[in-house]
Amino acid sequence: MMDCRVKPGNDGTLVYSNSAEVGLAMKTMIKTTRLYDWLLAAVFLGAIAAAIASPASAAGCSFEPQGEGRVNAIVDARTFRMDDGREVRLAGIEATGAGTAGGASALSALIAGRGVALRGETDAPDRYGRQPAFVFADSAETSVQSLLLAQGAVLISGTVTDKACAGELAAAEAVAREAKRGVWADPAVIKNAESPGDILARIGQFTVVEGKVLSVRQAGAVTYINFGRRWTRDFAVTISRRMMAAFAAAGVALKSLENKRIRVRGWVEARGGPRIEALRVGQIEVADGN
Repeated sequence: MMDCRVKPGNDGTLVYSNSAEVGLAMKTMIKTTRLYDWLLAAVFLGAIAAAIASPASAAGCSFEPQGEGRVNAIVDARTFRMDDGREVRLAGIEATGAGTAGGASALSALIAGRGVALRGETDAPDRYGRQPAFVFADSAETSVQSLLLAQGAVLISGTVTDKACAGELAAAEAVAREAKRGVWADPAVIKNAESPGDILARIGQFTVVEGKVLSVRQAGAVTYINFGRRWTRDFAVTISRRMMAAFAAAGVALKSLENKRIRVRGWVEARGGPRIEALRVGQIEVADGN
């Protein structure tokens, strides 16, 4: 039997005493919710937040402090404005087109009017003048990103390069996906690579696509992960030559993806058929069952 006791934390929430077993504990609770009524489901939601709030797991996204302040306004599902005028963009997550309004409401419920601490690798603004950061409300040990992901309000962007932080975000998203919560309640949230028309309908939107890789080919300075034989119509992932070193450093041999089922996330473009460009290693993952 696993040892996964819980005890009251300093803020009154429950904290797992053995964070190594949190993932298994959450999966067990997910299965339990299918057997009982909505009251037990509410208890389950509290347990999710407590599991993610474990001090050990919170170390995942513990970057350098980049300032503090109070939230003045929610701009959208991943952006808010501080009292001092700074606009902050939640790093490491994206909203789907269908879930944008719900994501904004979820973010508002977590931080509207509250004091927050910002952490990140740098406080340099992005090209839109926003400060990308991991956000912690009222001295909490759990990032707002992890809480939103566990609710199914947003998706992982796949752009976080820090392994510990990426692992924390992936675990939070897995909770929502397995429980079919939030955006994951819609089975069409993951697009089928064999249905290029459905993917093309999301041009300019952040999308998750899953399918079996037919081939991996290089043409000039671009490597193509192909899901079909018709390059003018079928879906493909593109990787520029400048990114190949990053994949190699991560131990990812692109050729090894052939005949495997993978999940890719990114912004849909039309270049003949639908395309997603992989700018980070984390945008591509081998799907369960391989």
